[in-house]
Amino acid sequence: YAANAEKAESRSPGAPTGEEPKGLEFVATPGMRTVEEVTSFLGVPPQKIIKTLLYETDRGLVAALVRGDREVNEIKLQQVVGTLRLELAQGATVEEATGAPVGFAGPVGLSLPLVVDREVAALANAVSGANAADAHYVNVNPGRDFPLDTVADIRLAAAGDGCTRCGEPLAAARGIEVGQLFKLGDKYSKVMGATFLDENGRERPFIMGCYGIGVSRTMAAAVEQHHDDHGIIWPPTIAPFEVVVLPVNSKDAVQVELAEKIYRMLVTAGYDTILDDRTERPGVKFKDADLIGYPVRVTVGQKAGANQVEVRLRRTGETTVVGVNNVCATVAALLPG
Repeated sequence: YAANAEKAESRSPGAPTGEEPKGLEFVATPGMRTVEEVTSFLGVPPQKIIKTLLYETDRGLVAALVRGDREVNEIKLQQVVGTLRLELAQGATVEEATGAPVGFAGPVGLSLPLVVDREVAALANAVSGANAADAHYVNVNPGRDFPLDTVADIRLAAAGDGCTRCGEPLAAARGIEVGQLFKLGDKYSKVMGATFLDENGRERPFIMGCYGIGVSRTMAAAVEQHHDDHGIIWPPTIAPFEVVVLPVNSKDAVQVELAEKIYRMLVTAGYDTILDDRTERPGVKFKDADLIGYPVRVTVGQKAGANQVEVRLRRTGETTVVGVNNVCATVAALLPG
């Protein structure tokens, strides 16, 4: 199982642990706004805290409830609520809706639709804001002290969570979303009159989908897989240029003339070739060639007078000295046909 952060699901807890519900208590928590401050002040773990976040939507304000050690997955929340607009409510809006500053909102007595994460629904004797400045409730029990209007998975999955398929811990890794699939439903097929006859002979609109592959994302993915400490190592099939011809001394007429000759030979042979005839120091040009990642570098240096050059494969660093007439054959052996 693999998914991006927007869609990833993790195994939800089962029923409450059987902990005996205690009586709801109102406690003073002066200046304790954050989860970290409340856990330290009350001596409870963040898993026991109900974090209440208010969002502005097409349907008005809604409250999203997740555990103190979790973050709201706004993509999931948006789908559960069924809204196009989803914005985290700011201070003045929160205070008007709850009667308390940001940091003290809670579900008990809150007259807003509640979207409760499954982990929160399974809590017993939890802690939440009391909708009053500098105060929290302890021994909050979902279903008893506030209604479970909507219970759904609205949290970001995290490394170590159980997999919904096999139960093994999930692992988090960086990745690049190269392609996307979209289910369009029948929105466009109805407009276009694109229909088919079902098994009962009734006309129905097609269910449409589409996909996209990002060119720039594909390049980024390739670079992530093909690089070293010096720069990019382009696979020849997608390299902007396959070969760079580099005269070491651009003021040396012999080197420049030979470099231009080799450049023309390679272009005629069908290779995407670039000539680096800048007047920069050799070290700068070598560094740039490695950074940009040309698969093959042809260096025209002190042996130019003898019609010999160096051919270097970027991927391995292997260098071969060859005669000018053998340059194309050597490059052909290094690059896929």
